Amino acid sequence: MSVQKKSDVKVITTHQLQNMKERGEKISMLTAYDFSMATILDAAGIDVILVGDSASNVMAGHETTLPITLDQMIYHAQSVIRGTKRAFVVVDMPFGSYQGNSSEALRSAIRIMKESGAHGVKLEGGAEIKESITRILSAGVPVMGHLGLTPQSIYKFGTYTVRAKEEAEAQKLIEDAQLLQELGCFAIVLEKIPSELAKRVAESLEIPIIGIGAGPHVDGQVLVVHDMLGINKEFKPRFLRRYADLHTIMTDAVQNYIKDVKDRDFPNEKEAY
Repeated sequence: MSVQKKSDVKVITTHQLQNMKERGEKISMLTAYDFSMATILDAAGIDVILVGDSASNVMAGHETTLPITLDQMIYHAQSVIRGTKRAFVVVDMPFGSYQGNSSEALRSAIRIMKESGAHGVKLEGGAEIKESITRILSAGVPVMGHLGLTPQSIYKFGTYTVRAKEEAEAQKLIEDAQLLQELGCFAIVLEKIPSELAKRVAESLEIPIIGIGAGPHVDGQVLVVHDMLGINKEFKPRFLRRYADLHTIMTDAVQNYIKDVKDRDFPNEKEAY
């Protein structure tokens, strides 16, 4: 089996993601919330961009993902789509836009697709949101599932610790993952669960399984871009690898700018008209 480092496909689709799993090519996925970041990620060759409800945390400063609204998610998605030419763009459906009412879920998903131009939506949960997933899929909207640690349910769990360590919860996760595949989801995100459980799910399902804190044995990985670039320095889970320290770089740049302005060094003659 030949494995490529980066797909040379011009435009990523659900079909391409499925092919990537089948040939053993790992899927790369990062979050983005604005045009500039999306442009950089897309040009670098990222496969999937998630317009995450984590925007509630990293962009708006909320403690949880719950406060962000459907309108706000659509705004972020519109910005990301304008900066994307190749990547597959998935948008998180925010808390309250799909739970408990499949008609509301369908309306929310259609709004996201029509108003943003995104390529699919992501929902948290398994059997309890079966009707919502079915209604959305019936309209032809690609759906990505999300199991394990589901941040929209933080007040139910009461903690961000690893999920599905006990046999009963692990078995439910396996059953939910199988159900999501049977319903027609094109992929599933597994968040913060034991590596061996994630491996078991990835090997037993035909659709791509994307991990975040789920070990190396899944079909792809996703991280919050502000975390992996070191812009946000407070969040330090075990699964996070920082690929840059932009917090320090940006702080130094701003301080140098302040100094140059205060010292009357900026702008100089060459920088004036």
